[in-house]
Amino acid sequence: MATVAIYSLKGGVGKSTLAVNLAWCAATLSSRRTLLWDLDPQAASSWMLGEDGGGDLAYAVFARRVPPARLIRVTPVERLDLLPADASLRDLDHLFRTLAKKRRLQRLLGELGDHDRVLLDCPPGLTETADQVARAADLIVVPVVPSALSERAWGEVDRHLGGRTRTLPVHVMVDRRRALHADALARHPDWPVIPMASVVERAATDRRCLGQVAPRSTAALAFADLWTAIERRLA
Repeated sequence: MATVAIYSLKGGVGKSTLAVNLAWCAATLSSRRTLLWDLDPQAASSWMLGEDGGGDLAYAVFARRVPPARLIRVTPVERLDLLPADASLRDLDHLFRTLAKKRRLQRLLGELGDHDRVLLDCPPGLTETADQVARAADLIVVPVVPSALSERAWGEVDRHLGGRTRTLPVHVMVDRRRALHADALARHPDWPVIPMASVVERAATDRRCLGQVAPRSTAALAFADLWTAIERRLA
């Protein structure tokens, strides 16, 4: 089993959309038994994969009151399971500080069992949860909008991780017609690129993965290329 975290210091950068579509690529294009574990109390990934929320057990997994396997849900995508989030995770950072268990997430991942790939949709911010993710993940994918503020946020993430875990920055929401975006891409020509596309937003609104609704679209092919790059890193 390999664990890939989707993490950003900033919100509003398409993190959950990235997580869901990469999970679809893992399950469908790579035929991996895949689990998407939603750690964000906003539960966007969970909603996109058909979970309507309303529970309060996500926190209980970390408090050791509920085994993680009990909460795993089957999704409409073959080979893709979901461990959903709910609002109870808003107190997760406090729990980690109280427990002083620096590898609680890593140990819980070891109990998940029958999956080849686990993707973590992480809450934004330099938090206790982020530190847990850095210790548990094999690779951290960091979405970066081509802007000065987002690139600065990426620099903070890179410094904070301090080389503990491999990272893969990815330019997202890219509009190559914009001069600022073109300049950012020129500064980092080796970063993968996910284009801005209305079909991505439509798929998310319909609670479906892009590969299900527009598999030959430019954006879907970009997600597939990114997943291929991730698999190479994991190998």
